[in-house]
Amino acid sequence: MAGTTGHSKHFEASRRAVLKVSLLLPFIPSAARDAAAQGALPQQIPAGTKLVAADQNEALQTLIRASGVQAKLSSNVTYANFLGGPAILEAFRAGALDLATVGNTPPIQAHAAGEKIPIIAARVSSETDYFLAVRPGLKIDSLEELKGKSIAYGEGTGRQPFVLNALKLAGLTRKDVKLVPLRAADFPDAVRTGQVDVAALNEPHFSRYLADFADRGASALPKAQNDRLPRSLTYLYASQKALDDPAKAAAIREFVAGWIDASRWSHQNVDAWVEAYYVKRQNLKPADARKIVESEGEFQFPLLASLIAKQQSLIDVIHEAGDLPKRLDAREEFDLRFDEIIAAKTN
Repeated sequence: MAGTTGHSKHFEASRRAVLKVSLLLPFIPSAARDAAAQGALPQQIPAGTKLVAADQNEALQTLIRASGVQAKLSSNVTYANFLGGPAILEAFRAGALDLATVGNTPPIQAHAAGEKIPIIAARVSSETDYFLAVRPGLKIDSLEELKGKSIAYGEGTGRQPFVLNALKLAGLTRKDVKLVPLRAADFPDAVRTGQVDVAALNEPHFSRYLADFADRGASALPKAQNDRLPRSLTYLYASQKALDDPAKAAAIREFVAGWIDASRWSHQNVDAWVEAYYVKRQNLKPADARKIVESEGEFQFPLLASLIAKQQSLIDVIHEAGDLPKRLDAREEFDLRFDEIIAAKTN
């Protein structure tokens, strides 16, 4: 009997221990569980490993090279220039790309299309990504005055939620305006020629528009109105095929760390960055270029797990507008294994 009693006590203690662990499990953040389930990233980069990165306006390659990061990379990284998220998505589909920097919307469009291109890093600015440029001769002083106006609309680009959020903040719907579907490359021409009343432009296109068409009455919504909109969010995302390749995954891990270093360098060495990109690549005057850099605000590199809720809100805005066939789960758009390298670079 004594042995039986001892065995019962041991069984009961074990049962309680298992129960205690099972009760604790639900309180482990789901993002942390997801990262643990994905395993660790490879770190060995074999000689001859190659990556192809999408670029826009040659900004990424100039940043990586001018900062000195390119020379330190163990892999051979080449760049292909694109304009807009949809074109980059097509290149991913064709298997021509390994990674790209994009706005906050292309990962959603990729997700909706069934493409696996996980987000692997993010950069958040204290300022907005776009500015609402107004056609020459027209004056708009508030978001509410967008009512009845024609607005350039780039579905699948960061300009899409930017416009939708502007309408939402103004208490308007897409029925209150005329949304004109255009490619991102056509936005500057559309607003300067009056094809649309308003277009969301990024730099350097925004400053160039205001400078080149000042004598014709080019304008923009006041900064105070633009500041009502969400802050700039740039994503680095990679093809799942590349991430499933140990050599490329290790090279991408190294590239993420280098991208963070290069972004910081651009703010710590403004004159060098202005000269390398805005003056030599974009043919802007140094004074104008410096204003652009200052307008970008400060950069932060948040953990991917902290952005899931923000990305879900963005998904919901696009879904509510009728531009997504179904509501998506934002957690499926992130490769949380990269939080380890992001944390190491930001702590």
